[in-house]
Amino acid sequence: MRVVIQRVSEASVKVDGAIVGAIQAGLMVLLGIQNEDTLEDIQWISNKLVQMRIFDDAEGVMNHSVQEMGGSILLISQFTLYAATKKGNRPSYIAAAKPEIAIPIYEQMILQLTKDLGKPIATGQFGADMKVALINDGPVTILMDSKNRD
Repeated sequence: MRVVIQRVSEASVKVDGAIVGAIQAGLMVLLGIQNEDTLEDIQWISNKLVQMRIFDDAEGVMNHSVQEMGGSILLISQFTLYAATKKGNRPSYIAAAKPEIAIPIYEQMILQLTKDLGKPIATGQFGADMKVALINDGPVTILMDSKNRD
């Protein structure tokens, strides 16, 4: 499982011109899923997202988590995070899970994040053509992969 985490002052996602998910201050998270992802990957990523101290304290030091600062999370499925670019000029997405595998994992991630954050999260629409807008605060952008926990 791969995620791109962006600390945002606001973010939203539209499908067919209508906003389907929006947040104010918090994290906008792009989520890539592969066939080998398990409940352990979901739990590890969710815990990291909720507990990661990337929000400023009163002294301007990144000392608070999204949970501590009462922020929100916008989760968007993003199969292109598993793009293989080694050969040619057209990326291959063979490592990304097919919808029949990815959708249940995506739905479980929504439930886990809601539980860990202690409130509902906002989401995009799996498989839809989405238009994402955000204001990256900092900017702060972090990459994580549950298979590479260094």
